[in-house]
Amino acid sequence: MKITGAELFVKALKEEQVDVLFAYPGGQAIDLFDALYGEKDIEMILPRHEQALVHAADGYARSTGKVGVCLVTSGPGATNLVTGIATANYDSVPLVCFTGQVPINLIGNDAFQEVDIVGITRSICKYAVTVRKREDLAEIIKKAFYIARSGKPGVVVVDLPKDIQREYGSDIYPKEISIRGYKPNTSVHIGQIKRALEILSTAKKPVFLIGGGVNIAGANDEMTKLAELTGIPVITTIMGKGAIPTNHKLYVGNIGIHGSYASNSAINQCDVLFSIGTRFNDRITGKIQEFAKNATIIHIDIDAASISRNIKVDIPIVADAKNAILALLEKAVPLKISEWIQKINVWKQNYPIRMEEKGLTPKKIMEAVNDYFTDAIITTDVGQNQLWATQFLSIDKHKKFLTSGGLGTMGYGFPAALGAKIGNPERNVVVISGDGGMQMNIQEMATAVVYELPVIICILNNGYLGNVRQWQEMFYNRHYSSTCMRYRKSCRTDCNMPRINCPEYTPDFIKLAESYGAKGVRVTKVEDIKNAFDFAKENTKVPTIIEFIIDREINVMPMVPPGNPLNDMILEDGGGEWK
Repeated sequence: MKITGAELFVKALKEEQVDVLFAYPGGQAIDLFDALYGEKDIEMILPRHEQALVHAADGYARSTGKVGVCLVTSGPGATNLVTGIATANYDSVPLVCFTGQVPINLIGNDAFQEVDIVGITRSICKYAVTVRKREDLAEIIKKAFYIARSGKPGVVVVDLPKDIQREYGSDIYPKEISIRGYKPNTSVHIGQIKRALEILSTAKKPVFLIGGGVNIAGANDEMTKLAELTGIPVITTIMGKGAIPTNHKLYVGNIGIHGSYASNSAINQCDVLFSIGTRFNDRITGKIQEFAKNATIIHIDIDAASISRNIKVDIPIVADAKNAILALLEKAVPLKISEWIQKINVWKQNYPIRMEEKGLTPKKIMEAVNDYFTDAIITTDVGQNQLWATQFLSIDKHKKFLTSGGLGTMGYGFPAALGAKIGNPERNVVVISGDGGMQMNIQEMATAVVYELPVIICILNNGYLGNVRQWQEMFYNRHYSSTCMRYRKSCRTDCNMPRINCPEYTPDFIKLAESYGAKGVRVTKVEDIKNAFDFAKENTKVPTIIEFIIDREINVMPMVPPGNPLNDMILEDGGGEWK
C-alpha cells in the first residue's frame, strides 16, 4: 500500500509506542501535523516555545525511561531546539527530535526558514541525518529510535524535507534494524571484573564514586546491595545523587566544587577509587593532578571514549552499569575497613554542610520539601537553587531527581517538570528554581494551565543571578556586574551590595501566575512554609508558584576555589572573610 511520508511518520511513531509528542507547528512541518490531526493514540503537547518543548521532552524521558520525542518546523523552530539537544545529550537522555526542512531542491539556496540543522547539531547529539529519499524514511526513523535508546543513550536529530513528507511510497515499517559499525557493548569483561575485585580485596581505604550512569541504567537497588555487601562508602556526583538512598549509612555525600568535606576528603585520601558511570568532569575533579593521586582507579562506563579521557585509570571496564554491578555482586566479598568508615563518619560529624539557621534559608526550604513530598519527582533549574537542592534534598527509590548536569542550562527546571508530570500524572512534581532561571521559560505557565498540570514551583528569590554573584563576591572584589535582577536604569552601575531602597523586583511572580490562571503565594517566614505547601497541594488542576524570599547574599558553601584541589575548601560563609 502506498502512503505519504507524513503518514508513514505517524505510523512509525505508533510502532515505536510513542504516546506523547511535544510539538510546535510551522510551514515546513504542516504536512506532518496534518497527518497527526485527530490521532487518538498520540497525545499532542503544544508548549509555548521550542526550547521549552525539548526540555519537556527531556523531563518526560528522564522520568519515564522512555524515548522523548519532539517535532518542530524548519529554521528558527529547529534552531530553538539547540540548547535542549545539547542539554539532553550531555546527560545521556534518549530523545528523537524531528525537524521540518525545505524541499530537497531548495536546500542550499538560502530558502525561507532554511538552516542546516544537521550541521549545526552534529557535534552536540549522538546522530543527525537529513532524509533525502522517500524509500529511506522508514529505516532512518527506526535507526533513530534504536540509536537514541541503545548503548549510551543520547539525542538523534532527523531532518524531514517537505517533499519527502508529501511523497508517496511503501507503508512498510521494519521490525528490527541492524547498523553496520554500530554495535553498543553491554556485556561485561569478566577478566576485568576479576582484576577489579582483586584490587578491591586489598584496599584499606576504598570508595565508590557513582555518576549518573547508575541512575540511567536503573541500577539503584543493585548499587545499594553492592555497597552493603562490600561495606564500601559511596560518594556521588550531582547526576549520581540517589544511586543509593541519601539517608543510607554508607552514603557520604556529593563530590566536587560544592561537595561535602567528607566526600572530597575521602576522594583525596582513598587508596582505591571505584568509579561507575561518570565522566570525571572538571566540576568534580578540581585540580586534575591532585585528584585521587594516591589511588588505584577503576572505571566502569558504557562509553569507551569516557574512560581515561580526563582522569587516567588503571582498570578500564566498558559495560552497562547494571550488568557490571550484577557481575560484581556475584563475586564481591565484605571488606575489613572499619577504621576507614569511622574516619569518614568523624568527618561527616565534624564538618557537616551547614547554613546559618536564622530566618528563611534554602536549607529549611529543602527540608520542608523532604517532609512534604516522600514520593515525588523533583526538578531543578541551574544555579544556587540547584546546588542547595543537591546538598539538602533527600533522595531514595521513591523519588526522582532531574537536573541539567553537563550543560548547566538555566530555564530547564520548569519545562522539564511539565514533561515529567505528563509522563507521571499521578505523582507529585516539584520544581526548585531561582528567580533568574524561572524567567527563562516563564511562558510555559500557559502550557501548565491549559494541560491541567498541577506542578508546584518553588522559586528561591534572592534578586540576583546568585551563582555568578557569589563568584563576583568571592573572587572579583564584589563587582556585581549584570547580576542584580532588581537593577533599573537609574541605579548606580558600580553597586556592590543590596540596599534597603533597592527597586521592587520585576515581575511580581504571584500576579504573573494569577494572570495565567495559576495560583501563587509568597513566603517570607519559616512558619509560613507549611501553609504554602498545604495551599499548593489543594490546587489539583493548575500549577502553584511558591515564591520564597531569601537573603540576597546567601552563598552555597563549602566551595573549592577554581583550579584548586578538592582538599582546598572554603568551608563557611564568613560574611566576606573566607576560611
